[in-house]
Amino acid sequence: MLEDNDLPQGEDKAIIVEQMFDQIAHRYDLINRLMTFRMDVRWRRRTVQSLALEPGSTVLDLACGTGDFCNDLMRYELNPIGIDFSAGMLAAAATDAPLVRADALRLPIPDSHVDGITCGFALRNFKDLNSFFHEISRVVRPGGRIGLLEVGQPSNPLLRWGHRVYFGTLVPKIGALLSDADAYKYLPKSVDYLPESEKMLSELRVAGFTDVTRTPLNGGITQLFLGTQGT
Repeated sequence: MLEDNDLPQGEDKAIIVEQMFDQIAHRYDLINRLMTFRMDVRWRRRTVQSLALEPGSTVLDLACGTGDFCNDLMRYELNPIGIDFSAGMLAAAATDAPLVRADALRLPIPDSHVDGITCGFALRNFKDLNSFFHEISRVVRPGGRIGLLEVGQPSNPLLRWGHRVYFGTLVPKIGALLSDADAYKYLPKSVDYLPESEKMLSELRVAGFTDVTRTPLNGGITQLFLGTQGT
């Protein structure tokens, strides 16, 4: 699918990412649990708690995959709507939340219409991250909240080295054994798409969010971005 040092851009990226997630949908949750030692469950629940939204609030879960985040939102009495552009992921979903196949850069949602947004480990897969920030700002009402989870880079040199070895070497081997080799070769490399955290915080502020914060989780292997719609 990809050359060793090649990362797709623009429309090529969108097509390749969609095909990749279609291919790995049937084993995606299993491999996530194995790769993160189930820490992904805690990360999602912390995100939902950090939104601090009232019960009954409507929350879009973007790049919802098989519906894990949607299920956690429902556990906290929120009303999720899952959106993903991978038909394979939506077909494999295990959630009672309503699901919509759509592009997160062109959401079929009116302006200022939802109370919150979550997104788990997908920022690096969008073809234009800045456009994504502006699109989510468009659909969140004033005072609404966003919680974006993404992989990170530990600040501790030893932990960063160990994380690089694990994520860059072992994860592709696990993925090749249980699912699709090309997909799990791409996923560690896709971290290179992410801007520096300070740039992402700045772009979120420019898009209209206030109280923007970044919290490293588990030594920085994961990062949580939070913000409030201020316009």
